[in-house]
Order: sequence, then structure tokens, then C-alpha cells
Amino acid sequence: MKLCSFIKDGKPGHGIVTEAGLIDLESRLGFASLRDLLAAGALDKARALLGQPADFALDAVEFAPVIPNPEKIYCVGLNYRDHVEETGNVETPHPTLFARFPASQVGHGQPLIKPRESDQFDYEGELAVIIGTEGRRIPAERALEHVAGYACYNEGSVRDYQRHTQQYLPGKTFLGTGGFGPWMVTADEIPDPSALHLQTRLNGQVVQDTDLTLMITPVPQIIAYASTMLPLLPGDVIVTGTPGGVGSRRNPPIWLRDGDVCEIDISGIGVLRNPVKAEA
Repeated sequence: MKLCSFIKDGKPGHGIVTEAGLIDLESRLGFASLRDLLAAGALDKARALLGQPADFALDAVEFAPVIPNPEKIYCVGLNYRDHVEETGNVETPHPTLFARFPASQVGHGQPLIKPRESDQFDYEGELAVIIGTEGRRIPAERALEHVAGYACYNEGSVRDYQRHTQQYLPGKTFLGTGGFGPWMVTADEIPDPSALHLQTRLNGQVVQDTDLTLMITPVPQIIAYASTMLPLLPGDVIVTGTPGGVGSRRNPPIWLRDGDVCEIDISGIGVLRNPVKAEA
């Protein structure tokens, strides 16, 4: 099942994506957001609506980030060896975690905003994990039981701000720099996220290509580690790291420019596509 968040006629909504269009879950189930639906444990209620007529066409809405209002967005850095090598870093025994804020996200089809303060705006194709059930100190062997689903993520990074200090945060949470979508595929359809394949394309050219088996810290261990500090809650998002091939490490560097189109394609999920727009 594919679930998305959207804007229609200026109002937020969420629904099931089908071949015929969107099934509007707010009008049918009464939850104010997809995060609220997950918190209520209502995925089975949503699934029971599969096969119902669509309420409107996909092109009648603007996609929002899959979870527009997560309490937490954890991002994992340096989680593929080829990315560790291209950045000149060393592999660490524990995952490198940092945070993004919800306002840094945009939905599928919406422009990624290249901030006017920088000409070093970079792409990062990644798998996003959406938490479905609360847990703290979750054992890795049970971690996938807490996952609601998976989505594509472009963890857009403003590299010069990222390198101002040893803290990543300034370069990782500029307004509208991260793409999240187009939808969430529920975990029952992806029993093993490590079996997926990720490809990033910039203006049609492949710039990143990897199997998710190559993660240094796989998804269950990331969940276990992240849940040690704070309880993971329904709707929390974990962005699991980017492979090698980022623009900043190419010779010459490739930076995102006004008019570019960046796509994150993950097998079994779909294609997240965002144009790039320079901030006025």
C-alpha cells in the first residue's frame, strides 16, 4: 500500500495512492494527518479501503513531504564505504547521527530551494524509514516490527555551511532543501529493506547507484541505536545515509543549479523527482 500526504485546494490531506487516483483518508477515517493515522495504529483500517473508488486524480493535488510534521528526523552520515572514502573520513564503530527540521523538507514535484547564501548545494539520494509504532531501546532483531514504511529522500546539503564547523546541522536544514516522497510504501511490501536498489539521477544522468546491502550500519541497527536516546514515535523519520557519488566530491564538483531536475529512484518504492529553484 502506498500512502502520501498532499495539499488540495490549499488544505492538507493524506491518502492511499492507487492506479485510479487517491483515496482520501481524512474524509473516510477522520485523522488529521498521516502521522495521526500511524499513531492510532490505523494502517489496517486504511488497508481495508483498498479497492474503493478514488476520490480524486493524482494530478489534482500537490504532493507534500510524506510526513510533513514528524517529531524527529534523524539522518545518518557516512553510512556507505565509498562515501566514507570519497570524503576522506574513517569508518566509525557507531552511526553518525544528526538532525533535520520539518521545514527543510518538500514533497515530490516541489522545488528544492538553492539558498542565495551558497553556490554549493548538493544532492544525496537516500532511503527514508518511517516509524509506525513507539519504542525505546528497541533490539535490532525486532526493529523492523516498528517500521510503518519506506520512502525516497533527497538529503540536500549546503556544503559550505556544513563545513563551517564540525557540526553538520547548518548545512543540513536550510529551508526547502530536502525532498521526501513521493509516497510511503508500507513495510509489509518491503520485508527486507537491504534488498532494495537506489539510483540518483541529475538531469537524466546517473550520479549515484548502489545496493542497500552496502550500508555500513543496516536499518535494524540504526533503529536500535537511535531508539536508545529517545523513544521513537509514530511518524518519526530516519534517513539512512547516502552512497558515494555526491557532487561535492567530483572533479570538477557538480552543484545543483536553478532549472536542474534531481531524481531519487528506489526499487519497490518509486521515483522522487524535484526541480531545483534558486531562491530570489
